[in-house]
Amino acid sequence: MIPSPLVDAPTLRARLDDVVVLDARTGPDAAAAYGADHVRRAIRVELETDLSSPADPARGGRHPLPILSNWLVRLGDWGIGRDTPVVIYDAASGGMAAARAWWMLRAVGHERVAVVDGGWRALVEAEIPRDSEVRPIGRVGPYPSSISHWPTVDAEQVERVRRDREWRLVDARAPERYNGEVEPLDPIAGRIPGAANLFWKSLLGADGRFAPRGELARRYHDVCGSIRPDRVICYCGSGVTACHVLLGMDASGLHGSKLYVGSWSEWCRLHPGAIEPA
Repeated sequence: MIPSPLVDAPTLRARLDDVVVLDARTGPDAAAAYGADHVRRAIRVELETDLSSPADPARGGRHPLPILSNWLVRLGDWGIGRDTPVVIYDAASGGMAAARAWWMLRAVGHERVAVVDGGWRALVEAEIPRDSEVRPIGRVGPYPSSISHWPTVDAEQVERVRRDREWRLVDARAPERYNGEVEPLDPIAGRIPGAANLFWKSLLGADGRFAPRGELARRYHDVCGSIRPDRVICYCGSGVTACHVLLGMDASGLHGSKLYVGSWSEWCRLHPGAIEPA
């Protein structure tokens, strides 16, 4: 049995033949890195094409979710059925795409899915079996999900609840972006008014692994107080690293928080007059 939502590299090594492994490393050299070296039998997953649809930042942000039916077909193409154990890794302790893939699987009802705690670095340190071969995939039919739409929050709902004291909006970006000091990707710097900051990397230790469960829960409490987890909405720049915060919440026993997938890349274009600092 693979633990969820996080699995350590030695546990995966012991059960590698029983799971589907997804390699979600990102960046300009990620495809070449996969071609040269990956976990044995791991399937390559692309953030830009598998985990996103073509971007329209003004309506959907820089990484909008793919059409739901396409995602269900893609899961089947990877051999993932309802009872298939799935483990995902990237080279950023889950923050760059593994947590996004985890969220997308959980969103369609898949329960047996985990992210490697510590990512690629932890896998190499654990001497998990690796090679450069690309093996055939045992494809199955589209994933049998019962949902009809992605369970995300849109900009209209964010606008409705951002002033409500019974809700908390959490910004997963670095403090300098949250504070509006820099903005390397989008046309306007700042944050959604009323949002609190919880930088996704602050949930990790020096070894790239998540802090212990109790420490994670304390950090979330510092930001969210007594607000119910299902009234917490997470966003980031484009709906990717926000999933890392949601993953950490789930790992600490706080379930049901929501993703604003359009995130800052959408909000700053739809609501250029509603940003902080003014």
